[in-house]
Amino acid sequence: MPTSPLRFTVRAWAGIGSTTVELAGGALRAVPAAPSDAERDLPVLPGTLSAGIADRHVHLGLVDRDRLAASAVVAVDDLGWVPGEAAAWRRRPPEGVAVRIAGSFLAPPHGYPSGRSWAPPAAVREVADVADAEAAVGELVGVRAAVAKVTLHAVFPDFAPGVLEALVGAAHVAGLLVVAHVEGAGRSRRALDARVDALAHVPWTERLPDPLVEEFAHHTTWISTLDLHRGLAQRRALANARRFVAAGGRLRYGTDMGNGPTPVGVNRREILALGRAGLAGPALLSALVLESAGPLPVRAAVWSRRPMPEDAEGVADWFASARRFRPEDLEEPR
Repeated sequence: MPTSPLRFTVRAWAGIGSTTVELAGGALRAVPAAPSDAERDLPVLPGTLSAGIADRHVHLGLVDRDRLAASAVVAVDDLGWVPGEAAAWRRRPPEGVAVRIAGSFLAPPHGYPSGRSWAPPAAVREVADVADAEAAVGELVGVRAAVAKVTLHAVFPDFAPGVLEALVGAAHVAGLLVVAHVEGAGRSRRALDARVDALAHVPWTERLPDPLVEEFAHHTTWISTLDLHRGLAQRRALANARRFVAAGGRLRYGTDMGNGPTPVGVNRREILALGRAGLAGPALLSALVLESAGPLPVRAAVWSRRPMPEDAEGVADWFASARRFRPEDLEEPR
């Protein structure tokens, strides 16, 4: 990688258009074209450059995670696994992939996903009381988790009074994002009242009332995972997602990768489902790609010779064809 700043032109940087880009210090940023750029013909990157996809719901313990290195997925949130194993993935992720972890599922005693064949017993941290809630969050801090994942399932036992609220409060004090798995009647309301930050899935077991959806839109993010469902469950989820988006809610791409035959990498069907939920153009890209407050890390940039369309089908095809950006991809000035 060049050690001194390198400038090149790109036909379109997604969301910006044709522009001049500078590569310096392992990061890319759009820069105003200088008169000197015109005088010294710049290298050209054909096609479109974009931040790669961030999948905000995966389970790396259930997939061949090294396959992510070749995909347009550049960041993932592992939302529940054995804490020590998850910490190792965070320290040594697949090449070019940033991994955030939740560590263990925080569940009531005998709560979800206890007893499920896919969930190792050590992946479930049962939380019995308020003091235990603070200890559980301390354990997440110890493995440098970025997320606290709480589980609320109507078929399984619920938290004792005050415990969920204590978990959320302690996690927020520790700087952790609180994501809730909600499943079954009343669980969505329970999560919102406890002030969780995000839902791990768009609710699919019931059509939520409009006022509740609007409350969620003002206070939470939803992670999509729409492609997990079929039939009535998917229709319910899409109905909830459409109203959430229409109310101004933030919907983020997530696949629950590892749950069933989900692809390792870009899930084209999930992107199409986001389109069916009402996202297109910049709003769809915002749901998909890694957020970067400053320059984009070069490891998180992907490109394709194709133009970037506005519709979900075109965007899905673009990311399916995209690959990681390398300075060697630049062409001589034309």
